[in-house]
Amino acid sequence: MKTKKITLGHQNCDCHCFIIPAKILRKFSRDKTLSAGERKAFSAAARFENEWRKAREAKSLVSLSAQTILPSGLTVRPVSPPTVTVFDCKHHNTLPGVSISNPGSSSDQTCKRAFTETTSVASFYQSIFGRNSIDDAGMAMLSSIHYSVKYNNAFWNGGQMTYGDGDGNIFIDFTKGNDVIGHELTHGVTQYTLGLAYQDEAGGLNESISDVFGSMFRQWQGNQDVSQADWLIGKDIMGPGAVARGFSCLRDMSNPAASHCLSPQPTKFSQYRNGMDPHESSGIPNFAFYKVAMALGGNSWTIAGQIWYNAVTQFGPSPNMTMKQFADRTRKVAVSLFSSQKSVKVAVDNAWKAVGL
Repeated sequence: MKTKKITLGHQNCDCHCFIIPAKILRKFSRDKTLSAGERKAFSAAARFENEWRKAREAKSLVSLSAQTILPSGLTVRPVSPPTVTVFDCKHHNTLPGVSISNPGSSSDQTCKRAFTETTSVASFYQSIFGRNSIDDAGMAMLSSIHYSVKYNNAFWNGGQMTYGDGDGNIFIDFTKGNDVIGHELTHGVTQYTLGLAYQDEAGGLNESISDVFGSMFRQWQGNQDVSQADWLIGKDIMGPGAVARGFSCLRDMSNPAASHCLSPQPTKFSQYRNGMDPHESSGIPNFAFYKVAMALGGNSWTIAGQIWYNAVTQFGPSPNMTMKQFADRTRKVAVSLFSSQKSVKVAVDNAWKAVGL
């Protein structure tokens, strides 16, 4: 059995990905309109994200090395859906926490949502893309809820999902955002396919792929076409304090630089700079996907989603991929998958050109 050879280089290969950027956490830690306790919670969350970087790089590199060096014995994909489990941290910091029996019928709505939405994400990937769980090999999908106290984030740590309850003011229960759940679980899909680094252009692509599939999942679950979708990321986790400040979402794929975004983004590659936070630079490929989907119409997952999924999954690990390389890959996939539909090729090409790629 042959194995793929790939140069891992010196990239910061980071699989421990948060939905709320550290920049936003630091911003609210200095917001004097918040109570001292609220500011302290934001500050702690920002420091925690920083500390994790030291351990998560090694974890991600081990995962990527296993994929590219070791042989796999999987010859037939599992046909049964993946196991979905939920654990309760009970406001402590130890993962995964206490196992919850029958989470789908739990009286704890956070537990029930974590189970239901994770199961739905698995169904989305299976029914739309033929993918069996995060790793396409039936990997169990584990979630931990009620992490820490009023924790303002949700993250994929390379092996499981973890959700905070939010502070109830700026952010609310992170399981309330189905696009948030889809976004974070997609970090796992990217980890097991492209193995993208979490810095520079590869980092922006990493975040964008999660936004694209998180939004697509939200649209699929709501049976929305591209014109019905709001294209907002994180709308349902915005607390009253965020709404009062004029923020309706974390990001807006249809208008990345909009003032109603808590985390506005650039829309042109000319605005990109090395070292930019991946949550910011992801606006460039996000906007490109939005433009492709709108040009094609209908459901985002029917054509545009198939192109993006194949570009992510069919070429092996590319940890240091640039945005131009990814753009060109989607151009090639568009031609190979939809050779008889010239409009698809034109839509993809025009969208990337519109953002400078």
